[in-house]
Amino acid sequence: MDGESSKPVATYKRDALFLSLAGIFLTSLVLGNVIGTTKFVTLFSVELAGWMQTVVPELVRENEIYTMSVPVGVIAYPFTFLATDLLSELYGRKKAQLVVWVGFWMNVFMLLLMSVNHWLPNTGGVSGGLDLFEGVYEFMIGNTIASMIAYLIAQTVDVRLFHFWKRLTKGKHLWLRNNASTTISQLVDSTAILTILFLAGNLGQEIDTVGKLIILILNSYLFKFFFALFDTPLCYLGVKIFRNYEEDPGEYSLYS
Repeated sequence: MDGESSKPVATYKRDALFLSLAGIFLTSLVLGNVIGTTKFVTLFSVELAGWMQTVVPELVRENEIYTMSVPVGVIAYPFTFLATDLLSELYGRKKAQLVVWVGFWMNVFMLLLMSVNHWLPNTGGVSGGLDLFEGVYEFMIGNTIASMIAYLIAQTVDVRLFHFWKRLTKGKHLWLRNNASTTISQLVDSTAILTILFLAGNLGQEIDTVGKLIILILNSYLFKFFFALFDTPLCYLGVKIFRNYEEDPGEYSLYS
């Protein structure tokens, strides 16, 4: 890089950016795991045209009305992919993968702390929400274990695909590696976590067939897919703003 882009950036500023991106990643990850599938929300409803009613199965619509419904944990989770894409672009594969592993072990630590609190005897007459705590704990255990398995697989796929496309395009076409890595890894994540929760009985009583599970997976993935398209300009903007912070030891740079 030359000219303005070659201005040195203080190490503490580069570290502050790394910690901020890692913080966004970890906060989104924990929030998504804690609230998980505790609530499903309606993002929008749309009235289908006559010809579309013949295409869209009755399972996912009520007469002519299609409703996009997703678990609240899904809304937080796509931000983890935006964070890892920026970390991958600016800091390289190893540091991005490091954050993925930190997130994994942080979830193990969270489960350990919650389990210790669950095992310790209750002080009668003092606890203000014992039933609430036990309900959250019981639900979180299943969600977090399922999420950890799916997360580790999906995030590893995301980081490795990102750098595969980066090498293939010699550092150009950020939009390609951003979307090609995220859309595939999001499908892996949605399929893995909801399938595990379905097999463990941690979804609602109405989700009692594979067909209904597939609908949940598709709804969840569609939301993540469109978010992946939306986060592409955000990724470009972030890389452009912080181009002086780049320390990716790889051979290729978007702005080289």
